[in-house]
Amino acid sequence: MNKTIGILAHVDAGKTTFSEQLLYYTKSIKQRGRVDHQDAFLDSHQIERQRGITVFADQGRFSYGNDEYYLIDTPGHIDFSPETERAIQAMDMAIIIVSAVEGIEGQTETVWELLRKHRIPCFFFINKTDRVGADVPRVVQDIRANFSSDLCNLTDGFAEDGGMSEEWIDFVAERDEALLEYYLEKGYDREMWLNAMRRLIQKNQAYSYAYGSALQGIGIESFLHKLHLLTETDYSNEGPFAGRVYRIRYDDHGTRITFIKALCGTLSVRDNLKYGDADRPVTEKITQIRKYNGREFMPVDRVQAGELFAVTGLSMAAVGDGIGELQEKAVYEMVPTLKSKVIFEPGIHVKEALAYFKILDAEDPSLNVIWDDRLQEIQLHVMGKIQLEVLEQLIYERFKLKVKFDRPEILYKETIDTQVNGYGHFEPLGHYAEVHLQLRPGERNSGITLKNVCHADDLSVGNQNLIRHHLFEREHHGLLTGSPLTDVEITLLTGRAHNKHTTGGDFREASYRALRQGLEQSSNVLLEPYYQFKIKVDLEQIGRVISDIGQANGRLDAPRNEGEKAILTGTVPVATFMDYNSQLASFTHGKGVLSLTFAGYDRCHNEQEIIERIGYNKDADPEYTSSSIFCAKGQGYTVGWKEAEGNMHAL
Repeated sequence: MNKTIGILAHVDAGKTTFSEQLLYYTKSIKQRGRVDHQDAFLDSHQIERQRGITVFADQGRFSYGNDEYYLIDTPGHIDFSPETERAIQAMDMAIIIVSAVEGIEGQTETVWELLRKHRIPCFFFINKTDRVGADVPRVVQDIRANFSSDLCNLTDGFAEDGGMSEEWIDFVAERDEALLEYYLEKGYDREMWLNAMRRLIQKNQAYSYAYGSALQGIGIESFLHKLHLLTETDYSNEGPFAGRVYRIRYDDHGTRITFIKALCGTLSVRDNLKYGDADRPVTEKITQIRKYNGREFMPVDRVQAGELFAVTGLSMAAVGDGIGELQEKAVYEMVPTLKSKVIFEPGIHVKEALAYFKILDAEDPSLNVIWDDRLQEIQLHVMGKIQLEVLEQLIYERFKLKVKFDRPEILYKETIDTQVNGYGHFEPLGHYAEVHLQLRPGERNSGITLKNVCHADDLSVGNQNLIRHHLFEREHHGLLTGSPLTDVEITLLTGRAHNKHTTGGDFREASYRALRQGLEQSSNVLLEPYYQFKIKVDLEQIGRVISDIGQANGRLDAPRNEGEKAILTGTVPVATFMDYNSQLASFTHGKGVLSLTFAGYDRCHNEQEIIERIGYNKDADPEYTSSSIFCAKGQGYTVGWKEAEGNMHAL
């Protein structure tokens, strides 16, 4: 049986040390490394060893019993959360490491929410029980209060042979009606209870915890044995191959390596793999299959369902792509809310450097690297300042390129709040295309959606698909700040083509003009990113926090008490709260807990100020115009957006 387990935690909770112990006890590595000694097996990159934090989601392999395990050690710092989320989609189960001293921290809550979203079964390991101040009962109470009350003690209540304490027996029976009836009639049966607990764990209806010390090796082996008994996977090697790309890397020789989780079927070297969009499929041949353990790998001829592996030969596959029979592309929640531009030293050719940034973009698509031709600069999206510091070092080490980054700025978006029809016509001499679109406000954080009511008698299906492609091929600029357009429901009403004069790019021009002409008529709205926050402080500090949230233009839910602590939740603009963690640590003397998760976009709290500061001129955007071009007497002429509708041919 193949099983993939992920190790997740807040930074410095001990997850890399825990991972090292698992690999050591299963004889996958010969000696245990330590983060503080800069020799951890899974923190193999120099940057990770110098900083003492995990930056990249590295993987190891080990065998236990008759099962093959794949282990993914993930970053614990919030700036590298997208890397963690990409790894989560390859996991069958997860182990959340919680410090017995610090307890639940900000990133602990973030990874819990991500695991709930992707429905990954979870175990908890309460670490650092050898430290002064360790308090396992308090941490267990916090897990029950904040995450789930369906929690069992794995260390004390579950035996090495799978036998259960009375507490466990009752716990399982209460959650399985058939089992409860059996229990009342015939009593406890070890195998039945074990199978029932496996089902509960798999369905995310039960969780268990163990405790010990990863550094001292206390409780690790016992925990692994019990996890082994309580987990199972059900992958099938029958049928065509299907998998998902969860990671892209380039090796020292520039070879593109695509990491895949096999979900069904088998794959062999020299097989052809298809991927990409349904309307633009790609088929390429696998030239090599690799199984990785840290930075080391061994080539294999064949892999099967449930395995993690890497291939060479795929030149265009992106992180999140479905491979083979799986066409669905993964959707990620952890998206950056900041952008920054690259500052180069004199003499560096920026366009040549762009190729290096495109490599980084393939490895981490959340960077969203773009070349702004108007400003002649490279821009990228980031989670925070630590990520920028790491990127500077990484770019120098890999490409010998010295760069700096400008101060990060908020990533704004735009939408509309009125329904309009937009019209675009493109007819210079020898060309012809017309597009009519309806624009309606979409649900918040729904992105751009497209409906189609165009009749094939008016526009061929091929041309309708072409319009769809152009509307989704890039982010479109809003009118207020030039920020990306979102939360708009677009309906293709109708259009026109010419049998002789319509060529490939004509519908791009007509579609963009129709979209822009609709925006000119609509009421436009500026959006900004928001955090969902959760703050835990002493009761006497609640007034200070409420005041800070108000000054930050946040929205506060009703506060609640948890013992001697106050819990405050709500939403707040990223722009006003991105540096609040240091303030909280200062006045709570490090005892306050702040958890921030991305809550999507909503109306900007200081819209006019931002519009004036950015100073976008909608009439001078080189990529967009709201005017249409018509042709008369063999000559093209421009019609402004206000008069465009009256000149359309399809009305």
